[in-house]
Amino acid sequence: MKKLFKNLFFIGMGVALFASCKKDENMDYFTGGSVPTLTSTVSGTIPLSTTTQTNVAVGFGWTNPNYKFTTGLSSQSVSYLLEIDTLGANFTNPNRVQTSISPDLGVTYLDAAFNTMLTNQLLLVTGIKHTIQVRITASLNSVANTKLVSNVLQFTVTPWAPPPTVNPPSTYPDNPTGTLYIVGSAVGGGWGNPIAAGSTASQKFTKLSNTSYSVTIPIIGDGEYKLIGVNDGSWTDQWSIKTEQASGDATTLAFPFVFNGGNCRAPLASGTYLIQVNF
Repeated sequence: MKKLFKNLFFIGMGVALFASCKKDENMDYFTGGSVPTLTSTVSGTIPLSTTTQTNVAVGFGWTNPNYKFTTGLSSQSVSYLLEIDTLGANFTNPNRVQTSISPDLGVTYLDAAFNTMLTNQLLLVTGIKHTIQVRITASLNSVANTKLVSNVLQFTVTPWAPPPTVNPPSTYPDNPTGTLYIVGSAVGGGWGNPIAAGSTASQKFTKLSNTSYSVTIPIIGDGEYKLIGVNDGSWTDQWSIKTEQASGDATTLAFPFVFNGGNCRAPLASGTYLIQVNF
């Protein structure tokens, strides 16, 4: 009997210990938030111009989504993503502007900065009117499924092209159409100016815009070259590297060029090359 009592005592003690370990847990659950409202300092058209580059072009502001948990308002930092896309792309364009902003409730853009986003990121053509859309997306990084998307604002914009660093061919009176050629020992036609009839077409650049040109051409390794504006024997309009390069010095295939500089040096290896020029 004494042994039975001892066993029962230990069993009962174990149950008591187990019961004492149970406690009420106060769980904190995410309950939602309010869709942010996006506003802007301008409506309809965002004016952009080379004459107002340092002025404020547009400002955007949005309301706090006030994320809530069962214990009350969230104290966590909210992440915001400002997106700019073209009308009809519905913010799926891989080139759309996506700017992370946290934890501010607004952002302001100067004319030059906003224009750069439109041309370098969204890849809008300059000098043409475009329709863009803007929205803000809020989320809590530490909590899943908290994304809230704002209303969409719509604007018309006409991006401007940055002024050229070097005057392009079309700015010279003797070259209104803006032609550009490559001459020198690095090309088949040599330094001939005018260029020999059989080489003129291959040594002429394709004009992509008033400031952008390209040509794909066979290059003679370690040769020299310059760019000329008119193919009439004149050397008045010519562009090249600032300081003439020595033999074997063309280790960098990208370099700034100037008006009437020294001879450029071709790569050591002969071959067909794409040459791109941006004034």
